[in-house]
Amino acid sequence: MTKVKNDLFDYKNMYIYQNEEDFKFSLDSVLLSEYVNLNPRIHNILDFCTGNAPVPLILSTKTSANIVGFEIQKEIYELGIDSVLLNKKEKQIKLINDNIKNIQKYYSKNYFDVITCNPPYFKVNETSIVNGNKKLSIARHEIELVLEDIFVLSSQYLKDNGVLYMVHRSERIDEMFILANKYGMNIKNMQLIATNDDMKPYLVLIKCVKNSKFGVKISPTLNINGLKTYQNIFGGVK
Repeated sequence: MTKVKNDLFDYKNMYIYQNEEDFKFSLDSVLLSEYVNLNPRIHNILDFCTGNAPVPLILSTKTSANIVGFEIQKEIYELGIDSVLLNKKEKQIKLINDNIKNIQKYYSKNYFDVITCNPPYFKVNETSIVNGNKKLSIARHEIELVLEDIFVLSSQYLKDNGVLYMVHRSERIDEMFILANKYGMNIKNMQLIATNDDMKPYLVLIKCVKNSKFGVKISPTLNINGLKTYQNIFGGVK
């Protein structure tokens, strides 16, 4: 594994270790971090599929809340640990090398105020083309965690009125609405992301609130093509 130290985009004096050969975090994690609404009442944040910890690191620049990240792959988890130590965030950020589906070993239900998730996007079936690199396959395909798992676990481990923020592929919006309603995690805001004005949105960010009333706000599609920074791009509209 070739470990390299990179700037964490344009977050001042923040750095992240990456694996140039097998794993680098994506812009999706930055968009997800910026989409999260934070306030002083938030004390405990949980990040599913944390990778090398870009979401916890970015959130730590915006809140003093405790942040926990779960990462199943040991080598990627170790990059996250090194990144947390590099940024001197070990008192605020705790990383756990385990499948998020084993969370009951570490935390009681109804514990977290906010959950964030940049999950594997692609289903696995008999026609799936899965990357031969195991680390990339687990990160990109629903091998260890499927979309329904995210809603089940969020409904269990969020406090009442706790919030799930997730980024995903836009073509799976219909599934997200069905699963959110099934598990009492109603979608309250939906933000579509495009890279050109003449292209259809390829990503969606959703905000779900546990045991909330029905009613969703759909924000105007955001074109991120050519942006020089992603900080504060949502302007508190969520």
